[in-house]
Parts: sequence; C-alpha cells; structure tokens
Amino acid sequence: MIETLSDSVWRAQAEAAFSFAQKQVRTLVERDPDFYPMYTDQGRWRHQKEAWTRWCDGFLPGMMWIFAKHDPSAGWNELAERYTTPLEPRKADRDVHDLGFIFLSTYHRWYRLSGDEKLNEIVVEAGATLAKRFMPKGEYLCSFLGPDSIFIDIMANVGIIFYAAQQRGDQELLDVAMKHCLTTRKRLIRGDGSSSHEGMYDLATGEFLRQSTQQGYRSDSCWSRGLAWGIYGFTSAYKMTRDARFLETAQLCADYYIESTSEDGVPLMDYDFPADAEQRRESSAAAITAAALFRLADVAPDRLKGELYRQIARRIVLTLSTPPYLASETDGWEGILKEGIYHLDKDLGVGESVMWGEYFFVEALDRALS
Repeated sequence: MIETLSDSVWRAQAEAAFSFAQKQVRTLVERDPDFYPMYTDQGRWRHQKEAWTRWCDGFLPGMMWIFAKHDPSAGWNELAERYTTPLEPRKADRDVHDLGFIFLSTYHRWYRLSGDEKLNEIVVEAGATLAKRFMPKGEYLCSFLGPDSIFIDIMANVGIIFYAAQQRGDQELLDVAMKHCLTTRKRLIRGDGSSSHEGMYDLATGEFLRQSTQQGYRSDSCWSRGLAWGIYGFTSAYKMTRDARFLETAQLCADYYIESTSEDGVPLMDYDFPADAEQRRESSAAAITAAALFRLADVAPDRLKGELYRQIARRIVLTLSTPPYLASETDGWEGILKEGIYHLDKDLGVGESVMWGEYFFVEALDRALS
C-alpha cells in the first residue's frame, strides 16, 4: 500500500467518481423527495428493514453541502438547506450518541459557507446535548444502548463537544470531551493499535468490566469500521486540542490499519474472521479511513509519515472509485458505493450501499480533489 500514485492516475478516476456521486444523490432526491435513507436492500434505498437507531440523517445533506462547495451554481445549496433545516430539533436529542454525525456534516458546513451565527449556535447546542451523556463514574459518554456502554463510534462524534467548548469558552464541556477521549484510548484501543467496538461498565462503581462488541466478530476482535472511527476521531481530537496523546493514538490505529489491510486498501469487516468464515470486505470502513488519513497526513509531525498516509488515502480512493466498489456499472443500483455492511449478524445492509459510506467517500473525494 505504499506505492506512489501519480496525480493523473487517481485524479481522473476521483473526478469521475465525484461526478457519479452527484448523479446518484440527485437521482435519489428526485425519486424519493425528503427521504433520509440509511442503507440499501438489493441496491434500493426504500425498504422495510429495521433501522436499529436513527443516526444517519445528516449524511445525505452533508454530501449536498460538499457538492455545493464545488459547484454553487448547480442548485446544491438550496437542496442542502431543504434537507438540513428539518434536523434542527435534534439538537436536543438525548437518545443517540451521534449528534456529531448529524450536525457537523450539515449545520457546521452550512455555517462555514454562510457565516450565519444562528447556524453556529445550533451546532454548539447539539454539542452541549451530546455532553449530557457523560457518566462521571467511568468518565465516558455512554452509547445509545445504555448508560453502562461506551462505543468506539462516539470518538467520531466527540469533536462536536470540543467545538462547543471552544465556541463557548466552557471548561466543563472541554473536560467532558477530554475525559471521554482518554477513557476510549485506555479502554478500547489495544497496545497493537487494534480497537474494540464496545466497553461495559459497572454503574455503581464506575469500574470497567470488559470489552464487548455489537457488530464485530467477537468481543476481542477488531471490527474494521470501529477502527476507522478511531482513526478519524482521534485525529479530530488532536486537531482540536493538539494533545500529543491523541495524535499518538490516531497514528497507532492508522498503522494497524495499514499493516493489516490488503494492498487495495479495503479491509475485511473484521480483522479476526477465522479462515473458515466468509471473508466479507467493508467499503464504508475504507471510505472513513481514507477521509481520516487525508486529515492525519496534514498533522503528522514526520513529513515522510504524512506522505505515506496521503498516498494510502489516495490508493483507497482509487480502489473505491472503480467497480466492484463503485456502483457505476450496476444497472438500477441506487447508491454510490457497493459492498458496505451495516450489521452482519442482523443481516442489515450486507454487501450494500450505506449512507455513512457514501458521505465519507464523498468527503475523501473532496479532500483528494481540493
């Protein structure tokens, strides 16, 4: 995965994939107006399978805001506003741990384009709401499953608390975000850079009990999308705080990904699948990691290491920008990326398009082409 890629090789393919992504999103909103999808079933966004939790509504308008930045004359701003505005009441949503996904991808992008402080305050309020999930005993933000559960996914959301803390000058919010990151680093990131999906706590004492998983192969395995959330989240935490511990953890997780993933950059759904199990690839984990590695490349103190991360991100983008991952040659497929996985054991979105994979692929394309 360290082959140097020429600009001409990956840029042309990335531009074509970016155009295809715009085409797929525009077709989606024309076919199913005001619909916020989560994952496809047999390539179709509309179906009756369960959602498990409502955490993906920001990703579709988030892509629209990225498209608007590149082509403001194509009507993307208007569409993005239309799909973003209904999300505002969720700034007070206490039922999910995903407010970063919902508001950083939408209202924060809108604010950065417009400068409207009312939009910024919505983001800040959402960050303050997420901080209310903090469990003082144990020092972590609890997952949507319950107060005794911490997810690696929350690392990719905690940035909104850092942001709220900085905007308000609120030390209490900053402490919550810092403590959660340090707890995640200690409890969910292993010494080799692999990650656990979930950790469980004793609520009475705050004692950490064990690592667990909801979507990985087993409790002591490394679920690749969780690892991707870790790379992305610890990079974000470092960018917000410049705390060297977070950079060290982001690089440790990134190096595990690089060393454990095939040369095309797309990992297995879980790195610890036994040899006799079906070896499912996971395109959304690759998309998240590509976006994360572009960001990590910008802050890596070692110039050569930073260039390595950038080249690997480009390799992943190149792989995802062609079939069998890009859906450009599959008639009737409604998503952008194929071969994502929502929940293997529940048989939800297996080998399908998943909205977070779409969003982070578009983010990676944006970073690759900027």
